[in-house]
Amino acid sequence: MPNPHRRDFLGMLATAAPQAARRPPNVVFVLVDDLRWDELGCMGHPSVRTPQIDRLAREGALFRNAFHTTPLCSPSRACFLTGQYAHTHGIVDNTARTGQSHRLSTFPRLLHEAGYETAYIGKWHMGNDDSPRPGFDRWISFPGQGTYLNPTLNDNGRTRRVSGYVTDIFTDLAVEFIRARRKRPFCLYLAHKALHPEIQQRDDGSIEGESIFIPAERHRSLYATARIPRRPSYARAPSGKPALERSIGSLPPLGPRTVTDDETIRNRWRELMAVDEGLGRLLTALDERRLLEDTLVILAGDNGYFYGEHGLSHERRLAYEESIRMPLVMRYPRRIRAGSRFDQLALGIDVAPTILETAGVSIPPRIEGRSLLPLWGGNQQRWRESFLVEYFSDRVFPRILNMGYQAVRTSEWKYIHYTELDGMDELYNLRLDPYEVENRIHDAAAGRVLDGLKAEMAGLLQKG
Repeated sequence: MPNPHRRDFLGMLATAAPQAARRPPNVVFVLVDDLRWDELGCMGHPSVRTPQIDRLAREGALFRNAFHTTPLCSPSRACFLTGQYAHTHGIVDNTARTGQSHRLSTFPRLLHEAGYETAYIGKWHMGNDDSPRPGFDRWISFPGQGTYLNPTLNDNGRTRRVSGYVTDIFTDLAVEFIRARRKRPFCLYLAHKALHPEIQQRDDGSIEGESIFIPAERHRSLYATARIPRRPSYARAPSGKPALERSIGSLPPLGPRTVTDDETIRNRWRELMAVDEGLGRLLTALDERRLLEDTLVILAGDNGYFYGEHGLSHERRLAYEESIRMPLVMRYPRRIRAGSRFDQLALGIDVAPTILETAGVSIPPRIEGRSLLPLWGGNQQRWRESFLVEYFSDRVFPRILNMGYQAVRTSEWKYIHYTELDGMDELYNLRLDPYEVENRIHDAAAGRVLDGLKAEMAGLLQKG
């Protein structure tokens, strides 16, 4: 049976006017692990230097209210690739879901079927299996979490060890792919290991050994005296948050003793510098091949990270802003006006339909995200006013055992319903309380709002 996506693409090539604006674009998607939304110069960070990411924002669009629908590595990665919620695509935690990840219907797979040349370079992390997934002409990855130094890579099914720092190695391979001569448009998916700690992970997702952050040698002295900004909820013992106030074995209560230490934060920033430098090399390679203006470049993070807000550190699965908000920057001069700033609610599941529509490939009805192209064109009417966040408990961190939840967020309110804990729900007025300090779940004055958010959540779950 003829492939409808390929017909769409080939028809576009046959009927397109000679103007470059009508050509299907190349696509470069860069995913950074555990990058907070506020950890960028273009988002106003006072210490972190990200000149190349800032360039994307300056020459393209910055989405200032972008969010994950499941703030956890494996589910979030599947959300980007499929445009679906985790409860739909089925990658709901960080355990070894190898078989499922081979069956995902991903946007690179659809682009490949439509005639694109495709490459996946980097961390897959949906199962520890590093074998090639369907839809990629070039596949380079590693088992599980991989390692920063001298990694062993699966290169199109062949195992080889490469000397060097993994961020630089992935950048080298991505630049090599961009520079190759070809007649077809391409899609490059580059998924960095940075800024994730170096860990050993068992098949059940649990962590074995100490987690450490390893920057490139050339960056190890950066930020030695840099100021670390603190949000008002930093080192603050949770009050009115019964799920976080539970006594968990021998763990200390959340508060000043459980925050992320300063050197960990600085090492994360140092790791980010190699990512930013690598992005600059990608842009240079595109420019040298005269492809920069005809390439949609997107950078995002896969989930956030806590720096001590509410006393939290590496737990990063929870529904608070530090975890669910994401950096999202796009550059495509043919369609995006330089310096665009969008405050509408954008989601990780919007990336896949945005790329497909830009490429002229039909968006399958199973995709639950929305293309962002209407925002690019200035049509900001009837945009989403709420979205669903969900987390399915795993057994990695005892602190958040049995803390599966469903949450709904609007521009003003957030309601968190814990699916395994009775009587521990939370409600925040984000306009008056942006740092989520005061839980208003028992505030009679907010009762009508709460009822409305419960109804909104039920509707979002039904749509999915």
